[in-house]
Amino acid sequence: MSGRQAARWGGETSLYDRVAMETSSVVIRRYSTSFGLASRLLAQPVRQHVENIYALVRLADEVVDGVAESASLTRTEICDRLDALERETRAATACGYSTNLVVHAFGYTARLVGIGDDLTAPFFRSMRADISETRHTPESFDDYVYGSAEVVGLMCLAVFLHGEAVTDADRARLVDGARHLGAAFQKINFLRDLAADFGTLGRSYFPGIDVQTFTEQEKNRIIADIDDDLRIARASLPGLPSTSRRAVALAQGLFDELADRLRDTPAVVLAVTRIRVPNPVKARIAAGAALGRLPQQRTTQ
Repeated sequence: MSGRQAARWGGETSLYDRVAMETSSVVIRRYSTSFGLASRLLAQPVRQHVENIYALVRLADEVVDGVAESASLTRTEICDRLDALERETRAATACGYSTNLVVHAFGYTARLVGIGDDLTAPFFRSMRADISETRHTPESFDDYVYGSAEVVGLMCLAVFLHGEAVTDADRARLVDGARHLGAAFQKINFLRDLAADFGTLGRSYFPGIDVQTFTEQEKNRIIADIDDDLRIARASLPGLPSTSRRAVALAQGLFDELADRLRDTPAVVLAVTRIRVPNPVKARIAAGAALGRLPQQRTTQ
């Protein structure tokens, strides 16, 4: 890293900082094939900071839906653990230190690029909703998607734009694109995981949707909403810095492909089956993104 780059990204790091960030890197490699694949196209140190964000998101998700429940913690105890994680995150962002390595790495990134409570508080609010809510109204659904996905896109965008000269108009377009891309990712995940969320967790995220009577018309309405999100996000891609553009293009390409597969799968099948993108298809999309090809407007029926 050059002297100019080091100054832009905060200069030298301590051994503790580096160990914390190495821990976050392990998390994304072990938990997510799609995002792990996309992150490899990020230039350093952008990649590391995105991994620091992802690791905290995954840690919170494990509190809500993972090992905390499997350890037989009660709902109240899970809430207490999540509250403690939020307090620790807020403290690390304020002072720059945590005994939790994942939180420490996130705090390092947050302090550097300006991620504050305006983004972390909605995130933890959505995570908290997963503990107590199994059905959503249109209003609670929008709030949940904003906190669980759109703000994560905004956190990553803060990394992408750190130190970049961007006009207010361009920044506004990129913010809009990041929010819509995060929303599309989350809605696609909800649709893909329809059966598991309902059968295992008893949740139905989409307002007014009964998984047991899920219809083709309802599926098409959800897909149309996702298409709108992806279209807006796609239009903002060329405005991203070169250090992040290919990685975001790959992530969007993977979810474009998954959305197409969901579109082609009958509603009655989605209600009982989880749809995946095969690894050879992922590899083809990754190769195109690595060559700088951006996702094209999809043609829908």
